[in-house]
Amino acid sequence: MIVGTAGHVDHGKTALIQHLTGIDTDRLKEEKARGLTIEAGFAYPEVEPDMELGFIDVPGHEKFIHNMMAGSAGIDSVLLVVAADDGMMPQTIEHVQILSLLGLSQGRVALSKCDLVDEARLDRVETQIRQLLSATPLAGAPVYRVSSHTGEGIGALRDSLWTEAANRREAPVWGAFRLTVDRVFTKTGAGLVVTGTAVSGTVRQGDMVRLEPSGIRARVRSLRRQHRESEQARQGDRVALNLSGSGVERDAIARGGWVVAEALETPPLQRIDADLTLLDSVTALKHWTPVHIHLGVARLTGRISLLEGQRLEPGGRMLGQIVLDRPVHACLGDRFVIRDHGGRMTLGGGTVLDGDPPRRGQRAPKRLAWLTSLAECAAGGSPYDIDRPLDTGLTLWPDGLDLDKLARNINSGQQHLAARVEALGGQVITAQGQAWAFSRQGLDAVKTRTLEILQHNHANEPSMLGTERERLRRQVMPGLPGAFFRPLLNAMIETGDIERHGPFLALPGHQVALDEADERLWRQVQPLIAATPFEPPRVRDMAATQGLDEQAIRQALMACARLGRLYQVRKDHFFEASAVERMAHIVAMLNAEHGAARAADFRDRIGTGRKLAIQILEFFDRLGFTRRVRDDHVVRRHDMFE
Repeated sequence: MIVGTAGHVDHGKTALIQHLTGIDTDRLKEEKARGLTIEAGFAYPEVEPDMELGFIDVPGHEKFIHNMMAGSAGIDSVLLVVAADDGMMPQTIEHVQILSLLGLSQGRVALSKCDLVDEARLDRVETQIRQLLSATPLAGAPVYRVSSHTGEGIGALRDSLWTEAANRREAPVWGAFRLTVDRVFTKTGAGLVVTGTAVSGTVRQGDMVRLEPSGIRARVRSLRRQHRESEQARQGDRVALNLSGSGVERDAIARGGWVVAEALETPPLQRIDADLTLLDSVTALKHWTPVHIHLGVARLTGRISLLEGQRLEPGGRMLGQIVLDRPVHACLGDRFVIRDHGGRMTLGGGTVLDGDPPRRGQRAPKRLAWLTSLAECAAGGSPYDIDRPLDTGLTLWPDGLDLDKLARNINSGQQHLAARVEALGGQVITAQGQAWAFSRQGLDAVKTRTLEILQHNHANEPSMLGTERERLRRQVMPGLPGAFFRPLLNAMIETGDIERHGPFLALPGHQVALDEADERLWRQVQPLIAATPFEPPRVRDMAATQGLDEQAIRQALMACARLGRLYQVRKDHFFEASAVERMAHIVAMLNAEHGAARAADFRDRIGTGRKLAIQILEFFDRLGFTRRVRDDHVVRRHDMFE
């Protein structure tokens, strides 16, 4: 169990931890000189072998509030310290606000310096404390009256903390490993070392990890948890990682960065959809307000884009988007605190919902409904109950829900999400290592839409054998990758709902035919093509001699080619099928006589120029009837024109 202090400067937090644990958490020379905590300090007292207990001593001074928020990452239980002589002070109130925004609900209060005041003063301050906490998750927290000078109440507070640690059940580990970095340094003989709190997952010696947001890969050479050598660390632990690898230098990662499992391939994020909360003690927050954001240990700047209005009123809550000035790493449920543009006053905070929002439709009702379901999921804490957002997503997006994107955002395995989809009555389609989820109703709608579009295409394009698969995907499901549309089509082919004709898809019984206009043009130009079967006129020549539209002739002849009446040997040069069959027999005869067909011999047999003869032979090569061997054309498939 990790216990974190909170409270105003000089209210005795560090002294209290020293009395509880025997450890002085002020480690910096400047801290010793000034008598105040600047950076978070850590203490791990010797306790029973099967019990783990650690303390994080965070700064109380207003100038170091960002360090206080950095130190609060990974706290399980809060120890709010309030000096009896001072009572409630500005940083006391602000610390309580921050702890509430970060969702910390377990803890106790140490009413310190009790030896300096009388009983009446103690009662008044305790009443003030209880009033302050009454509207927060820490409402009802026990208050212990203590004195680091006389030792009063220290034993009772210690017994309470030790008992809670002994009875605390180990929280289930969720997701891939993530560690928020609060210190980075190099150690002689070891190299780069980072320390921080393991937010999720498990890490072991030898594991491959990635430094975010740089994306550099590293190997865990060794690690320490709770200041002890260990082979592995888990969610909730204070961890030090010794990292190695190409590019793993001192400047590869900084305070505020993350170390994550290599498998957690989250992109660098600069737009984050979030569930926002504004404190009731501040003025309204306007759309596009510049702010400071404290996310994990990172201290960032950016702007707030409100998604449900132009103003967030004091004490209000609203879906919004954080637009950051530099990329970060984040997943669903990560808590953050918002401070004003100057970084002097806490305005509110919130919870990360989606780190990869769309550029368009951010305020659409469908999008807001999705974010609301994610907010409800995050509110339950991890391990997340993902059935609600999955059920919502399958309903909102019948054309498919990207499970890989959701898995990255929620820090969950793809297989776990797929199992939950199946349990909800949906279906998961996997292709090329990715997975998309569909509801049964969504798949039925896709099938219906596919059949309707094919019917429409047949009516408007009677000369087409069908609709090419990629074009059909764009018409039916433009947002779905082709690799996932193919299995849907294959299922419809297996059930006989559609048929495949080479690259084309059609309804059963579809008959190809020319429309009336193309049929008239064909009857007009067919005699011209048949008059010189081995050297028919090109499209532009027929248009010129007949006074016809060139594009109309071209479209009609291409339709005839799809019907099998013609072959397009080269651009705008169409040969009747019977002529192509005769030329193929000539090529076969030349192969029988000479072992191959050559351009000169073929030219002489069909009575054309050499250039056209070469183009016809190259057409046979492309068709697969022959293959070129230097200047020869050798027949490959004798049955092609039989």
